[in-house]
Amino acid sequence: MSRLISKKVDASYYRQLVSGQKTFELRLADWDCQPGDRLRLIEVDDQTHEPTGRWLECTAGSVLKTNELDFFPQSQVNQFGYQIISLIDIKQVQPDNQTD
Repeated sequence: MSRLISKKVDASYYRQLVSGQKTFELRLADWDCQPGDRLRLIEVDDQTHEPTGRWLECTAGSVLKTNELDFFPQSQVNQFGYQIISLIDIKQVQPDNQTD
Protein backbone atom coordinates (compact mmCIF):
# COMPACT_ATOMS: atom_id res chain seq x y z
CA MET A 1 0.00 0.00 0.00
CA SER A 2 1.40 3.39 -0.94
CA ARG A 3 2.01 6.07 1.65
CA LEU A 4 2.23 9.86 1.58
CA ILE A 5 5.70 10.94 2.73
CA SER A 6 6.58 14.61 3.27
CA LYS A 7 10.14 15.84 2.71
CA LYS A 8 11.69 19.29 2.36
CA VAL A 9 13.41 20.43 -0.83
CA ASP A 10 15.48 23.59 -1.42
CA ALA A 11 13.80 26.23 -3.58
CA SER A 12 16.40 25.95 -6.35
CA TYR A 13 15.68 22.22 -6.75
CA TYR A 14 11.92 22.77 -6.30
CA ARG A 15 11.89 25.12 -9.32
CA GLN A 16 13.78 22.53 -11.39
CA LEU A 17 11.27 19.84 -10.41
CA VAL A 18 8.27 22.02 -11.27
CA SER A 19 9.76 22.94 -14.66
CA GLY A 20 10.49 19.29 -15.46
CA GLN A 21 14.24 19.95 -15.74
CA LYS A 22 14.96 17.72 -12.71
CA THR A 23 13.33 14.29 -12.84
CA PHE A 24 14.97 12.52 -9.90
CA GLU A 25 15.55 12.89 -6.16
CA LEU A 26 18.76 11.98 -4.37
CA ARG A 27 18.10 11.36 -0.67
CA LEU A 28 19.91 9.86 2.27
CA ALA A 29 18.38 6.41 2.72
CA ASP A 30 17.58 6.95 6.41
CA TRP A 31 13.85 6.44 5.72
CA ASP A 32 11.92 3.84 3.73
CA CYS A 33 10.64 4.73 0.27
CA GLN A 34 9.01 2.19 -2.02
CA PRO A 35 7.78 2.42 -5.62
CA GLY A 36 4.26 3.82 -5.61
CA ASP A 37 4.72 5.94 -2.48
CA ARG A 38 3.49 9.52 -2.86
CA LEU A 39 6.07 12.18 -2.03
CA ARG A 40 5.04 15.64 -0.90
CA LEU A 41 8.08 17.82 -1.53
CA ILE A 42 7.82 21.00 0.51
CA GLU A 43 9.75 23.97 -0.85
CA VAL A 44 12.06 25.65 1.66
CA ASP A 45 13.95 28.91 1.22
CA ASP A 46 17.57 28.30 0.13
CA GLN A 47 18.93 30.64 2.84
CA THR A 48 16.58 30.30 5.82
CA HIS A 49 15.45 26.70 5.17
CA GLU A 50 11.95 27.76 6.25
CA PRO A 51 8.94 26.48 4.27
CA THR A 52 7.72 28.91 1.59
CA GLY A 53 4.15 27.58 1.61
CA ARG A 54 4.48 25.78 -1.73
CA TRP A 55 4.73 22.04 -2.27
CA LEU A 56 4.34 19.48 -5.01
CA GLU A 57 3.29 15.87 -4.97
CA CYS A 58 4.67 13.07 -7.11
CA THR A 59 4.83 9.29 -7.15
CA ALA A 60 8.04 7.37 -6.51
CA GLY A 61 8.99 5.22 -9.49
CA SER A 62 12.08 3.06 -9.23
CA VAL A 63 13.91 3.32 -5.90
CA LEU A 64 17.59 2.31 -5.88
CA LYS A 65 19.43 2.06 -2.57
CA THR A 66 23.18 2.34 -3.11
CA ASN A 67 24.18 0.36 -0.02
CA GLU A 68 22.69 -2.69 -1.76
CA LEU A 69 24.92 -2.24 -4.83
CA ASP A 70 28.13 -4.10 -5.49
CA PHE A 71 28.75 -2.81 -9.02
CA PHE A 72 32.05 -1.15 -8.17
CA PRO A 73 34.88 -1.73 -5.70
CA GLN A 74 34.45 0.40 -2.57
CA SER A 75 37.84 2.05 -3.25
CA GLN A 76 36.50 3.42 -6.56
CA VAL A 77 33.27 4.59 -4.91
CA ASN A 78 35.34 6.41 -2.26
CA GLN A 79 37.52 8.01 -4.93
CA PHE A 80 34.86 9.01 -7.47
CA GLY A 81 31.47 8.80 -5.74
CA TYR A 82 28.29 8.08 -7.65
CA GLN A 83 26.83 10.05 -10.53
CA ILE A 84 23.03 10.15 -10.64
CA ILE A 85 21.73 10.55 -14.19
CA SER A 86 18.18 11.51 -15.08
CA LEU A 87 17.00 9.79 -18.26
CA ILE A 88 14.46 11.61 -20.40
CA ASP A 89 13.07 11.13 -23.89
CA ILE A 90 13.76 7.38 -23.83
CA LYS A 91 13.15 5.58 -27.10
CA GLN A 92 13.49 1.85 -27.68
CA VAL A 93 15.66 1.13 -30.71
CA GLN A 94 15.66 -2.29 -32.31
CA PRO A 95 18.35 -3.57 -34.65
CA ASP A 96 17.25 -3.58 -38.30
CA ASN A 97 17.26 -7.40 -38.44
CA GLN A 98 14.73 -7.87 -35.60
CA THR A 99 10.96 -7.49 -35.59
CA ASP A 100 8.30 -7.61 -32.90
